[in-house]
Order: sequence, then structure tokens, then C-alpha cells
Amino acid sequence: MSDVPDPEVVELASKVFDLARAGDADALAAYVDAGVPANLTNHRGDSLLMLAAYHGHAAAVTALAARGADPGRANDRGQTPLAGAVFKGEEAVIRALLDAGADPAAGTPSAVDTSRMFGKDDLLELFGAR
Repeated sequence: MSDVPDPEVVELASKVFDLARAGDADALAAYVDAGVPANLTNHRGDSLLMLAAYHGHAAAVTALAARGADPGRANDRGQTPLAGAVFKGEEAVIRALLDAGADPAAGTPSAVDTSRMFGKDDLLELFGAR
């Protein structure tokens, strides 16, 4: 068995990660519906949902979560999509992640900790963490 990944698989994965960064919810949904894992991660442990969230694409987050993507899945650095959305100030993404069941207390730093770091009292209130 070879440890060298199939170039076609690498190309497909790159395309799907780019779709997540660009927020193409319809294309992401189609790929996941066709068999791409909803929790596909890159070499840093960033999931499709993490990339969509960090780049401010609430519709893509919702589409992925509806297809089983874990809204609380942390990357290799312990960061969650919700904490990334707080850091970036993406309110629609924050709400989409909460609707999908993301835990504001999960991760390092958590979304609650990130909100405190940046003085986002409105989010602390939203998270019930005043």
C-alpha cells in the first residue's frame, strides 16, 4: 500500500475546502450529499464548517450542519468554529452555529473567553455567560 494520496482525491478535497472558504452553500451541500464527509478536515484539523464559519458564510454553515457537520468540532489548536466566528465578528454565523448546537464554553479559547477578551458583552449575554 502506498502512503501517497491519489492526486484526484487531493484535487477534490482542495476544491471542497475552497468552496467552504468561498461560502458556496449549494455546491458544498451537493458534494456532501454525494458522499464527501461532512466533517472533512484539512492538515490543520480545520473542518469544512470551521472554514465556512471563519470566512463569514452563515448559509454554508447551516447547510453543512444540516448534513451532519459537527458545530463543536475543534481544530488541532483547540479552536472551535464558534470562537472563530466571535473573533471575526460574524453575528449571522454565530447564530447559525448556536442554532446547530455549538457550545459557547467549548474549545481553547472558548467563544465565551474570546468574547471576554474582545469586550463583546452582547455576545456574553447571548451565551448566558455574563
